[in-house]
Amino acid sequence: MYRIHEFGKTNTYMNNMISVIIIDDHPLVLNGFEFILNNHADIKLLNTFTNAEDALKFLETNEADVVLADINMPGMNGIDATVAVKKNQPKTQIIAISNISKGSIVQRMLDAGASGYLLKNVSASELINAIRSVMKGDKILSADIEPIMNQTDGAVPKITQREQEVLRLMSTGKTTPQIAEQMFISPLTVESHRRNLLQKFKVSNSASLIHKATEMKFI
Repeated sequence: MYRIHEFGKTNTYMNNMISVIIIDDHPLVLNGFEFILNNHADIKLLNTFTNAEDALKFLETNEADVVLADINMPGMNGIDATVAVKKNQPKTQIIAISNISKGSIVQRMLDAGASGYLLKNVSASELINAIRSVMKGDKILSADIEPIMNQTDGAVPKITQREQEVLRLMSTGKTTPQIAEQMFISPLTVESHRRNLLQKFKVSNSASLIHKATEMKFI
């Protein structure tokens, strides 16, 4: 695990307990992390959740210092959940805990506002150190992630909100006229968005676009 310190950031972690919630749809993972966290006096596990929606509802009336979040979950994925958490609780630190070691996914999670990314084979000591470190303003990545991030597996596409909506509707099987009607835009505009998406994702057809966008957690 390596650490990138963000200088100039106020250190809000002093000697107070660090409150944590975990979001993961695998009971064994939840039980394992729960056991680890409950064995450290400076960490308080507030709750565990098997989906992001329930976690976000909990955070509407509760504050957590750190959220440990999986990427692949039923319903809302970890990337979208990170965006939602940071929007409502900007000071909450989010650490991804995932089996996905694809550089583009790691980058998307970090771009969404996560303070770290750990693989699920992380040791107990690495997990605890990561939680403590993000509270000091550090960015944390598993040691295995650093070389992955240096690989060129393709840049993460930057798409607009309109393109995101077109992409989502395409993934549901909507045709160009149906998308145009639902979005209150012309079919020509929809086709323009389609062409832009194909170029940005570097694919040649809609099926490949949906496959790659799904793989990269855009839909």
